[in-house]
Amino acid sequence: LQRKSFPIYLPNYQVGQLYTVAEASKNETGGGEGVEVIANEPYDENGEKGQFTHKIYYLQSKVPNYIRKLAPSGSLVLHEKAWNAYPYCRTSESDYIHAALGLTVHGLDEKSWKATEVVNIDIGDNSAIAEKDYKEEYDPTLFKSQKTGRGPLKGDWKKELTNNPSCPHMCAYKLVTVEFKMFGLQTMVENFIQKRRIFTHFHRQLFCLLDKWIDLSMDDIRNMEDETKNELDKMRLNGEARGMTADCS
Repeated sequence: LQRKSFPIYLPNYQVGQLYTVAEASKNETGGGEGVEVIANEPYDENGEKGQFTHKIYYLQSKVPNYIRKLAPSGSLVLHEKAWNAYPYCRTSESDYIHAALGLTVHGLDEKSWKATEVVNIDIGDNSAIAEKDYKEEYDPTLFKSQKTGRGPLKGDWKKELTNNPSCPHMCAYKLVTVEFKMFGLQTMVENFIQKRRIFTHFHRQLFCLLDKWIDLSMDDIRNMEDETKNELDKMRLNGEARGMTADCS
């Protein structure tokens, strides 16, 4: 269970998350790898309405060498299906890896809760960022929004948010369960996926890109996603792959 706080209103987070996913997907795509969008469309099932997405992730160069050498052909191509009925979201990965991801926490029995590790992620804590991963443009302790005046996130910024009712703040909870169906690699891969690195980097980017998405509407985001799908198709088949930064949930 991962818990993250933000100086953002809940309705804005949806736009920020989708904008950052689109940008991060482009950063991860090229040279035959990256993200392919199969479907991105509204759904209405059993009274629940939202946006359904089906993506394929080609991850050969994105995993550690020890996993890449041992994994059989085709095992590093993942299908992700997500049902986003904001502020609730369900995501599943299929093939060799089965993962479930939620933006809110519900439905766990007592036994499952006892086996759940709670991880508090502070996007303003640079000590949690490896030197090779650090990027100044995505450092919340340096970023100050020109449009909203929010930031930089220094000191006990989360306490300051909760003590100031006029300051926008929200908390995102991500419940992640992983099962890797391959004897010998199961524990290594499950631990790799569960690491907080991807989630931390993604939400640092989300905040530091605030001025680029804060004025966008959901219509703007849907148009951007259509354009991004076409870009990803071209980028995946051409050029060189880029760096590992995304949280594609």
